[in-house]
Amino acid sequence: HFSILVIAVIIGLIGYFVKMPTYLKWILYVISYSMLLYRCIINSLKLLIKSKTINENLLITVSCLGALSLGNVLEGIMVITLYTMGKILEEKAINNSRNSIKDLMDLTDKSVNIKVKNILVEDVKVGDILLVKKGEKIGVDGIIKSGASSIDSSALTGESEPVFIKEGDKVLSGSINLGDIILVEATSTFEDSTVSKILEMLESATDKKTKTETIVSKGSKIYTPVVLVLSILVMLVLPLFGVSVSSSIYRGLTFLVISCPCAIAISVPLSYFTGIGVCSKNGILVKGSNYLDSLSSAKNIIFDKTGTLTNGTFKVTNIDIKDEDLTDEYNKDDIMEILLMGESLSNHPIAKSIMGISNRNVDNSKIKNFKEISGKGITFQLDDKQVSIGNNKMDECKEIASIHMHINRKHVASIFIKDGIKKNTSTVIKSLQKNDIKTYMFTGDKKDIALEIGEILGIDEIKYEMLPTDKFKDYEKVEESGPTIFVGDGINDAPVLKRSSVGISMGGVGSDQAIEASDIVIVNDDLNKIPLGINISKYTKHIIKENLIFAIGVKVVILVLSVVGLASMWLAVFADTGVTLLTILNTLRIIKKF
Repeated sequence: HFSILVIAVIIGLIGYFVKMPTYLKWILYVISYSMLLYRCIINSLKLLIKSKTINENLLITVSCLGALSLGNVLEGIMVITLYTMGKILEEKAINNSRNSIKDLMDLTDKSVNIKVKNILVEDVKVGDILLVKKGEKIGVDGIIKSGASSIDSSALTGESEPVFIKEGDKVLSGSINLGDIILVEATSTFEDSTVSKILEMLESATDKKTKTETIVSKGSKIYTPVVLVLSILVMLVLPLFGVSVSSSIYRGLTFLVISCPCAIAISVPLSYFTGIGVCSKNGILVKGSNYLDSLSSAKNIIFDKTGTLTNGTFKVTNIDIKDEDLTDEYNKDDIMEILLMGESLSNHPIAKSIMGISNRNVDNSKIKNFKEISGKGITFQLDDKQVSIGNNKMDECKEIASIHMHINRKHVASIFIKDGIKKNTSTVIKSLQKNDIKTYMFTGDKKDIALEIGEILGIDEIKYEMLPTDKFKDYEKVEESGPTIFVGDGINDAPVLKRSSVGISMGGVGSDQAIEASDIVIVNDDLNKIPLGINISKYTKHIIKENLIFAIGVKVVILVLSVVGLASMWLAVFADTGVTLLTILNTLRIIKKF
């Protein structure tokens, strides 16, 4: 666009300043104006035909053609040049294209094993028996026909812990088998599976999303028709007061040229561009000016739990040795040594968390008969001791999650773990609530885990054990009360992120699909950036309102002077350019503020 702008302006200036026959000058003027105005003309006609509404594009077009018809060629070129420069700046802050759907296909493997055959997942029929090996994804929704294992369904449900499944249990497509081979009877085809539904939701989310408008888009719907009507009235009314018809038409067209929003056209996009730049400097990547604009008007905010409010990784909070003097054989250090020796052979997330509490070099060479029992824990033999470490509770535990150690069938220790809440999360929730934003938590995790986290943080409303479809439907219910922000990080959040008024994803722990589908990305996962982004949005809109009031106020004065014949075209252009420079200087306050 910039190269076209430069070429068009050069052609117009050549026609104006170089001596040549008048008809050649007008040919150059027509070429220059056509190159400068073609987009405005097309956009204004499309809007006029489709929705019977007019905006600043039509005003720009009429103003410039009016200036040309009056012989004020340079004024017309300046008007469209300023406007085009503003649009170029704004386009730098418009959405990047997001190809989320093809990325989401990685949710499931391309093929599955049907007993001993391997076929495309799209060819699976209801009733087929799928053989799912360790590490493979379950291709379609089904029921376990044989075997028992643990599955990772976090990408779909957001549940932080692996889930133990056995014969007769239902499983969702996209879940990963973490243990032994299982046989799954298909209860749906791929088209009807959970993964496919997520893809469908993501495809339809863009169509259902409210098309947010910036403050200028809303204002131009009022400003443009009012200016056009007043211009016509000037042409019709002035002859009644003794002004000649030709002079009235001249003043009416001059009125249009003066009212052309040059200062607005460059200062407002520059304000959004500056606001987005300030957000970027603070680790908040905003994909469009409309999303920055919408942040400040949010009435609700919905958080996913795992990876958003919490770290998404287990932390050991306490190890309780039941009796430090069990026998003369072991003390507390011995218990710790046995625990670490056993967990060092497991790849389970809980085992990795336990290993993370110690920097010891563990020698597990003495361990024999090591077994990992899916969904329960581990057992092994150490010298003459039979050790089991798992989730069989011997007493009531108030912690979110816990495992227990038994030696020769005697309960000797309890290890408490939880998915740690992110730093300053409570402060962020309180800050949002002080701004009259209602807070929600949507999670696929279990009821007791969700309620405890929600109550600790003081979240207004908590919903748990949700599938992606549940999040999508419940989001739409919440949005009925006003613009709603959704904050998430997982594949299961992608449809809601794309559907929401403003979707915010975590750039660090967030999946590629979530980042692609969102409108705003928090680079370092710091939730403090959300209130900061809202404050930047509010201040940017405040600056824009100041610029609009100032620019329109000056214009009104000059317009009145033009109607009574006291304002020349050049005075109007000069005043408008001066106003533009002052609004640009005012816009720079956004940078100083943050």
